[in-house]
Amino acid sequence: MPEHVTPARPHLKLTDEGRRMREVLTYSRRGSRFTPSQQESWDAHHEKWVIPDEAADADGFDLDAWFGRTAGERDGLVVEIGSGVGEATAALAAARPSYDVLALEVWRPGVAHTLGLLAAAGADNVRLCSVDAVWFLEQRLAPGSLSELWTFFPDPWPKKRHHKRRLVTPEHAALAASRLADGGSWRLATDWAEYAEQMRVVLDAEPSLTGGVVERWSDRPVTKFERKGIAAEREIVDLRYRRQ
Repeated sequence: MPEHVTPARPHLKLTDEGRRMREVLTYSRRGSRFTPSQQESWDAHHEKWVIPDEAADADGFDLDAWFGRTAGERDGLVVEIGSGVGEATAALAAARPSYDVLALEVWRPGVAHTLGLLAAAGADNVRLCSVDAVWFLEQRLAPGSLSELWTFFPDPWPKKRHHKRRLVTPEHAALAASRLADGGSWRLATDWAEYAEQMRVVLDAEPSLTGGVVERWSDRPVTKFERKGIAAEREIVDLRYRRQ
């Protein structure tokens, strides 16, 4: 691995001297036990559709090779950060077969569940990987390589002391914007009003992006996270920002 590339797996960030250091992550690892149906989906599909952590770490990593087609053979590349159990992933990818969709999700049971939904939807244009999304954008995606970025119902980290762990920060916004192609979009949704406002403030301040709060994206299916927000009488906020 080149010296400038830090390992993808969490809690393995190194100092310049090679010492391990604690890092602030935008997510937390949850339980990894599969249900019987998730295990069945994993066994049937993970070898084809899941990019192992160690493969993402490896020198010479080639994302196109995992999809089996080059940039010139597709209409675009989409990255979803935090695909959860894959409800949105499967529906949106199945409707866009000419696009490649990379879903970044650290919760392995969610990945396994997604595999089953992808198979049922016939969406074989999706690959999943369980490494840190910020690391992947920084280390494995070229500037201007993304048609779209999706972030639906990210962890709001509601306690003030945890706000530093939120995905949408000025630093991360600048990174995400740099990976979007000109005219590419970052679509977001949240059911936390205070986080929605932070998203808007942060993204409005990113000079390469333009956009704001928009009507609900009709293509996006109503997921369990959205249903929970609605049941709790929280307002669902959709945002869309384009790279200028």
